[in-house]
Amino acid sequence: MEVKLLNYTPNPDDICFETAKICYQSKSNDKEGLLNKIIKSGHLSILEHASFTFLIKGISRVASHQLVRHRIASFTQQSHRYTKASGFFVPENIQQNPEAFRVFDELLKKTQAYYEELIKMGLPKEDARYILPCAIVSDIIVTMNARELLHFFTLRTCQKAQKEIRDIAIEMLKLCKKISPLIFKNAGPSCIRGRCYEQKPCEDINQIRQFFINL
Repeated sequence: MEVKLLNYTPNPDDICFETAKICYQSKSNDKEGLLNKIIKSGHLSILEHASFTFLIKGISRVASHQLVRHRIASFTQQSHRYTKASGFFVPENIQQNPEAFRVFDELLKKTQAYYEELIKMGLPKEDARYILPCAIVSDIIVTMNARELLHFFTLRTCQKAQKEIRDIAIEMLKLCKKISPLIFKNAGPSCIRGRCYEQKPCEDINQIRQFFINL
């Protein structure tokens, strides 16, 4: 899996700061202070004026199905109707279990071989793909505004999220923090901002908070 930031609104902290000043008719020069106030108050429409476009390579269909559930975003995914499918994502838990990996790998190799055979028979790729498992990988372009990204990071960087999409979200957050350190200063799971909404909170919340502070 690889995550790249392809494009973004220039100076996102600045544009959102200027938007906040217009909204409140503020003459403040305290960019960090005003943005913190706005974000804490939940007046997040000002963050919709900054957008970020990512390329995510090697994402499984499992993770991409979770990703596209974030509706306030734009997605363009590699088409397996027209491009040949190849490559599979192997979850870490399976990689670390030799017997599980053997079963998983054997099935995927057979599936790939049958897929190739169907195409050689003249079957269109769009029909042959029906036998492909959710582990098949593809590439996807994702564009989200800063408001939706904060929501996305709250849900998908949480320890309760599945590891593949959590790893993707953390890589995206790292890139956002480099470009927009003020907007994404406290981005991450809700627990780092003081409250966990899960029924069974993680036991290592302080360690999690420190991880995102140092991200």
